[in-house]
Formats: sequence, C-alpha cells, structure tokens
Amino acid sequence: MDTTKTPAPNAAEADTTPADLKKAETPQPAEAGADSAVTDEVTDEVTDTDLDDEAFADDQAEDREPSQVGSAAFAIVAAGLGVVALSGSWVAGIVSERASVAARLELSQAADANAQIAAQFVDPWHATAMVNGIFSALALIIATFVLALPAFSSPERTLPTWVRSVSWAGIGLGALGVLLFVLMYFDLLLAIPKAAGAGA
Repeated sequence: MDTTKTPAPNAAEADTTPADLKKAETPQPAEAGADSAVTDEVTDEVTDTDLDDEAFADDQAEDREPSQVGSAAFAIVAAGLGVVALSGSWVAGIVSERASVAARLELSQAADANAQIAAQFVDPWHATAMVNGIFSALALIIATFVLALPAFSSPERTLPTWVRSVSWAGIGLGALGVLLFVLMYFDLLLAIPKAAGAGA
C-alpha cells in the first residue's frame, strides 16, 4: 500500500530539472550580447584607424605629387631648350633673316666688299648666336633651379632619379650652348672672312 507514494521524489526531481535548465540557459544571451558589443567596438576602432591612415597617406601623396610633377616638367623643358639652342629654332632663323635685311638696307651703293660680307653673314650670324645663347641660358637656369629645389623644401622630399638625370642633361646642354654663344658672338670660333685688297 505504501508503494503509491514512492513517485513523489521523482516528481520533485522532474520539477527542479527544467528550472535548473532555464537558469543555466538565461546567462548565455547576455554573454553573447556582451561579446557582440565588444566586437562591434573593436571593429569600429579598427575601421576608424584605417580611415585615418588612408586619409593621412592621401594627404602625403597630394603634398608630394605636385612638387615632383612640376620638377619633372621643368627638367624636361630645360633639356628641350638646351637641344633647341644647339640645333637651332625658327625664332633664330627669323631673327637672322631680319638682321640680314636690316644690314642690307643700311648699305650704300659705294659699300666695299667687307661691309657687304658683314651685312650678309656676320650680322645674321651674331643674331643667331644671341637667340641660341638666350635659350641656353634659360635651360641652364631652369635645370639648376630644379636640382636646387629640394634644398629649399622639406628634407625628406627628394627628386626621382630620372628627374635629376634630365636636369643634369639640361645643365650640360645649357652650358655647352652658352659656350658656343660666346665663341660665335665674339668671332672666336671662326674668323670673319675678308675680301682681299678691299681695305686698300
């Protein structure tokens, strides 16, 4: 007869087991929420840091690019002016022809042969030398300015290797052009031709 009361302990155990399971399960969503919040904060911090680094890198790139592009352009211009000064240009041709026409207009009918030689050859030659000398001097000045530019800016800024090479080429061509200008303008390279017996 007492065997009907034995299931009571089992019922208690059955009642306590779901409650314990619920108590054990309830902290898990809170921990998951805390972990997700920490993860979101770390992600936000990393994202902000990456954005700051990218913005700083962009600012540095913007600061460096204009100076390098400008220096490269000036170096190419200097080298081009040096080549034009040595090979001749249409400006030198026009100036030479104008000098020749002006000298001929100043000649008289009784001008001797040396005066005619000077009007036809010497004056145009000097005019051409003058124009080429101006181009050479510009090439020399611009190339020197490009090479000296980093000394007046921040120390960490350096010119690319090819820009320095082109600038040195401009300096060499400009110096050679200036030397030729001096030799041609003062008739040191070639003597002025003279007619035999014209001075008698």
